[in-house]
Amino acid sequence: MTALVLVRYGELALKSPPVRREFERTLSRNILDQFAAVGIECRIRSDHGHLYVEAADPGPAVRLLRRVFGITSVSEVHATTSDRPSLEEAIRSLSRPHLFPGARFAIRARRTGQHPYTSQELARDLGGRVLETWPDLALRVDLTEPEVEIFVEVRGPKAYLYFDRAAGPGGLPLGVAGRVVALVDGTRGALGAWLMMKRGCRCAFVSTAGGHAFVEGVLQRFDPKSVSAAAVTSDEVSGSLQRAADSWGADGLVLPLMVDDYPAARERWSDRVVFSPTVGLTDEEVEGRWHGVVELASP
Repeated sequence: MTALVLVRYGELALKSPPVRREFERTLSRNILDQFAAVGIECRIRSDHGHLYVEAADPGPAVRLLRRVFGITSVSEVHATTSDRPSLEEAIRSLSRPHLFPGARFAIRARRTGQHPYTSQELARDLGGRVLETWPDLALRVDLTEPEVEIFVEVRGPKAYLYFDRAAGPGGLPLGVAGRVVALVDGTRGALGAWLMMKRGCRCAFVSTAGGHAFVEGVLQRFDPKSVSAAAVTSDEVSGSLQRAADSWGADGLVLPLMVDDYPAARERWSDRVVFSPTVGLTDEEVEGRWHGVVELASP
């Protein structure tokens, strides 16, 4: 294990302590499922508010973590201790590949715990050390629109340096909000299913011929344990949804409805809870949001 990836999560931190602990455990299990699905080993550890994933290669690790619901962002980090000499040496040894002549740079420092410096003092001093180390580069400090950002996160006796962050899907961990069955017949249905997964729902998929590629090519990458029926014809959709919901014990159905479709859907599925997260989105908005989903799922 040579790479360390810092994992940040958002909504989980707002929960009560017992709920938060359960959600963190679920998030860790989902991370392990993602890595196991592609045969990559990893280790997970945590502190208050973050997870840390150790893996052999940071590239695949970051790509897999970006598919895990509940994660807001990830960064490959370099660990050191929180004393000034160690931080200054880490800045010197790690920053040079990211700098170029005339670059405008900023040190972004954050601190948790008791230390003999404030976050502002640490950023100032480390920035000064960068300028002293490479005077030939004619670097400039720019806190407003820097071309290079160097992040320093100090947490108790440890510190982590990193140079960028990759966005995750956010939301809640899969499995904390029940089960649903989603009809995927195209982009709108696929996005609706994904949005329900983002709210913590385990999702089984019933797809038509036009939607099967959305399931296999994108949605199942966000849940390696998902259940998917073979593609069905339009005449088979209703029966397939009913059977899937019954056999899976689903709490509701996710349908790609427009506003005018609701009366007929409510009449047909009066015994089920019906969700349609994309009902208020135009086709252009659906396509735009789906483009972002595809980017997260990219191999």
